Amino acid sequence: MLKIEIILSKNDVMNISEGLKEINIGGLTVIKVKGRGARTAAEIHTSKGMEIFRPHFSDKYRIMLVIPESKEEKTVEIIKKKSKEGKIFISQILRAIDIGSGNEGEEVI
Repeated sequence: MLKIEIILSKNDVMNISEGLKEINIGGLTVIKVKGRGARTAAEIHTSKGMEIFRPHFSDKYRIMLVIPESKEEKTVEIIKKKSKEGKIFISQILRAIDIGSGNEGEEVI
């Protein structure tokens, strides 16, 4: 099993979610976060345009999902196709357990 984390600077969450449904990946977690990348956030003009504020962090979206290894390439392809910019991080999952049923492994996802 693999954990995929996606950090998006634009809200492409619904596009990605709909694309993942096409390959039967239904479970994902979305969190609105603040962060910064290599580029700084856009300036904000305040107080009738007299003052300029440059935020240190901008709004971003973090998506997390766990998938079987067999769906890695299709999942990455859909994410790249359905989003404009961001980062994809992929890591191994050692064990997954459903708390309610006690089931383990890929049947949990």
